[in-house]
Amino acid sequence: MSLDLLNHHLISERYFFPRRGALVDPFWVDCGDARLACAYHEIDPAAKTLVHFHGNGEIVDDWQGHFVTLIHQLGCNCMLAELRGYGLSSGEPQLGKMLQDVVPTIEAIGKPASELIFFGRSVGSIFAIEAAARFPDAAGLVIESGVADVLERLLLRVAPEELGVEAEQLAAAVAEHLNHRQKLSGYKGPLLVMHTENDGLVDVSHGQRLYDWAVGEKTLKIFPRGDHNSIVIANAREYFGLLGQFIAALQT
Repeated sequence: MSLDLLNHHLISERYFFPRRGALVDPFWVDCGDARLACAYHEIDPAAKTLVHFHGNGEIVDDWQGHFVTLIHQLGCNCMLAELRGYGLSSGEPQLGKMLQDVVPTIEAIGKPASELIFFGRSVGSIFAIEAAARFPDAAGLVIESGVADVLERLLLRVAPEELGVEAEQLAAAVAEHLNHRQKLSGYKGPLLVMHTENDGLVDVSHGQRLYDWAVGEKTLKIFPRGDHNSIVIANAREYFGLLGQFIAALQT
């Protein structure tokens, strides 16, 4: 029942902002009632693979090109994970089902978790953290402009009574399936958290909490420049420098 609540159409309509895309030759992932149009770029079968979950209002198409090239230059293959209802993917962006899509997405890559680096930007952090919880032997986890408290984010757009439940029921559903503190406690691998102090959409306190909750080797970078949507371009050299250092440390 709690997972069904997260699939409520009002959460889908108000929290997610899908766009259609025109991806050429997608890497299809079968999730039963939906097919996800991902993109997989391999430079070396023996290299680690960065699995990138994009933010809200974004699609895989937005990350083709320069981002993939830079990830390759850092010595990694790159899997751009698409969400149901986004890009060329079928299905609707239902939060509960999107969480369930994480496992088949990771398994479709066909590599052991120890060779994978999960990367979540903004809303994508929800799915990267789920991946780390499901595959705790992952080589690394990167969270950029991520969400610590999913309930807080949902309540900005939908009231429990609109979903036909009491506030306690919605809180319980989120606690059962989207407890990021609990999920991070089960992941012992390296973590890199990046956020900007000027993030007007997901407050920098979210990044601080995610960092504080992690139990393994961890790094926190709060950028003084850029905002939620310009963090990469405003800090490109340092951003990819930090990412490169993080990836290089995983190779040793």
